[in-house]
Amino acid sequence: MVDPDGTEEQDLVRRKGIMCAEVCDATCRVLSEQNRLDEAGIRVQVEWCRSVCLECANVFDGYPGAEEAAKMCRECAGACTDFMAMLD
Repeated sequence: MVDPDGTEEQDLVRRKGIMCAEVCDATCRVLSEQNRLDEAGIRVQVEWCRSVCLECANVFDGYPGAEEAAKMCRECAGACTDFMAMLD
């Protein structure tokens, strides 16, 4: 998405993109694999994913060319919100 040897702003965008991908991947694994997490543990994981996605979307908003990444992060955060509502 950005040059790893670029400006501090580019570095922040790059790091947020990596963080978002890693958190989403970890959350997908928790939800798809048979594990021993109880509902409270699942809620923590999904809420963590939601908050990271929103944080990343806000960073991407300020970077030209990252509109699609911001949109995808918001969609993921929305899916997390919907999933937590189903648990209620």
